[in-house]
Amino acid sequence: MTGTVTFRPQRARKVAIGAAAAIVIVFTAVSFGLTGSTGEGEAVFQRGDQTAMIGLGIAFAAGILLFLRPRVDADAKGIRIRNVIGSYDLPWEVVRAIRFERGVSFAGAELHDDELVTIIALQVVDKEYALAGVRALRELFAAHQAAAATAESA
Repeated sequence: MTGTVTFRPQRARKVAIGAAAAIVIVFTAVSFGLTGSTGEGEAVFQRGDQTAMIGLGIAFAAGILLFLRPRVDADAKGIRIRNVIGSYDLPWEVVRAIRFERGVSFAGAELHDDELVTIIALQVVDKEYALAGVRALRELFAAHQAAAATAESA
């Protein structure tokens, strides 16, 4: 396999976008309910309270949208993994295997130093899409190993 492959989670993206939109809508609706007395003393809700509530909704939605960040790119040189928090740019030489075992939610890149880097972009809930991603990564990894073996024997 040649070229570059790119994979992003499918179901998690849809859920994150829907949840972010719902949060903004709910917080905006609640902000319109912030009128009149606060219930104690003579304090009353102000326009700033409504604006702050909408701002909180937008902030929470932005946090949810971090789940759109995961992505994995790979080519003949290596693999680039971007998770919710953190990124890895790994040459194939440091990778021992691409793993996706039963009972595990995410694929992973096993490194020669026994570290396992989780690939959140390939999730078990995406079923066939995730399997296709793992197969593509394994093909690129195998092609690199074959090229390295050929170079060593030459």
